[in-house]
Amino acid sequence: MPSGKITLVLGGARSGKSKYAENCAESSGLELFYIATGRAYDDEMRSRISIHQDRRGLNWTTVEEPLDLAGSLLKTAAQNRFVLVDCLTLWVTNLMMAERDIDAETTRLLEVFPKLSGEIFFVSNEVGLGIVPDNRMAREFRDYAGFLHQRVAEKAQEVYFMAAGLSLKMKG
Repeated sequence: MPSGKITLVLGGARSGKSKYAENCAESSGLELFYIATGRAYDDEMRSRISIHQDRRGLNWTTVEEPLDLAGSLLKTAAQNRFVLVDCLTLWVTNLMMAERDIDAETTRLLEVFPKLSGEIFFVSNEVGLGIVPDNRMAREFRDYAGFLHQRVAEKAQEVYFMAAGLSLKMKG
């Protein structure tokens, strides 16, 4: 029977989310897997991805999955593995750009949680703390991300909020 532990790590840009999750992974003693949802559309994003890859080093197996996060987790999560998904907000962006049904994809993601084994950490940007965006697409993105975070946090055993490189345990 699968017995995965789900953890959600939220925070703003440059809050230390990814580094915190990577440190938790590296201290777990488990086999390390990284599910990357980001896409390198430009030089700046390629640079960000490279920085993350360099920081992780060679001990990680990277799986690039911009859309089928549920399917990728089913293939990757296992009892002896630590799976870090970075990040949910880039996944939402990819779904929006592909004109996918985000509510259906979110439900599909949550439905695989009971089937997962090992440690699974989700990293995501908290984007709902600022002003209301001035355009429809940005408002929809903020709303989709916020509802996704609520649903993942409800199912997660632990939830952390990051600010200034410091973690605040919110659940668990």
